[in-house]
Amino acid sequence: MTGVVPGVGYYVHHVGRGHLHRAGSIAAELARDGVEVTGLSTLPEPAGWPGPWVQLARDDEDVDAARDAVTAGGRLHWVPRHAAGLRDRMATISAWIGATAPRAMVVDVSVEVCLLARLHGVPVVSAVLPGVRDDDPHLLGADVADALLAFWPAEATALGMVRPASLAERVTAVGGLARYAVAEPAPRRPGAPRVTYLAGSGGHELDPVLLAEARRETPDWEWSVLGGTAPWVDDPRSAIAEADVVVTHAGQNALAEVAALRRPCVVVPQDRPHDEQRTTARLLDAGPWPAIARETFPVTGWSALLDEARALDGAAWAGWCDDGAAARAAAVVRRVVDEGTG
Repeated sequence: MTGVVPGVGYYVHHVGRGHLHRAGSIAAELARDGVEVTGLSTLPEPAGWPGPWVQLARDDEDVDAARDAVTAGGRLHWVPRHAAGLRDRMATISAWIGATAPRAMVVDVSVEVCLLARLHGVPVVSAVLPGVRDDDPHLLGADVADALLAFWPAEATALGMVRPASLAERVTAVGGLARYAVAEPAPRRPGAPRVTYLAGSGGHELDPVLLAEARRETPDWEWSVLGGTAPWVDDPRSAIAEADVVVTHAGQNALAEVAALRRPCVVVPQDRPHDEQRTTARLLDAGPWPAIARETFPVTGWSALLDEARALDGAAWAGWCDDGAAARAAAVVRRVVDEGTG
């Protein structure tokens, strides 16, 4: 293909970092194919974004959830009445659609933005997150989408990564999407075994007393803590790659990066709506991947747990993350664009 395909929008949710990381990788793939991608988000424009960026107003300030009927009687997720930020962001998206006539909108994630785009006649590619998504808003958003993307392997869909089955059967699972190229484990550095704990940036619940106890129980291990109450590192690649074991929450971005760098891990899910992380953790624990899951951060037993995880073969992550997810996701977007153009 030659030339530039006008107007593909990419809505990026602002909580956590995974949505933005995925967007950057997929937008870069589309740009290489001549597709101009406009980012739309509350987040500031990231370095290296390959196209225009539309800054959106926040929609969660000065909102009383009880007073402002944020769910519209349970039909939507977040539409607080008389919220200036919501009004401004939706008007901005609508104006951008009117000015550019996009060929498709990728939405990661928002039921409301899916509906807004589709009400303008714009085809929608929507990301699907793990967990139980059988509530009316999720089903409505999925129903209006032309394609559904999931960032886990097809095997995980078959094992129950998302429910109900009627939703799962429409999902195109492209695999874990990491910022890093897949790297086979390098020979470990000399010295004490290393454990890296990824607390995440989308909210954390770790009791520092429990972390201190885990470290006390494992005096032979060297711990690094990223996120939570410790400083966050924008690029944790070296901390992950040099760890003998990674202890992580069950967020999709963190898992994809652990998988890309082929490190065995202990997964401790954090509370998220729709059983998102707990579903992921249970599936990982039962599947063929080099991960051990615990429902909560263990109070004791860390020495044996880390030894057990360390013995797992990180190469078994190959079925989760193989460097092809961004290209497969971009192909789905391009198919929707081409169908709408034809």
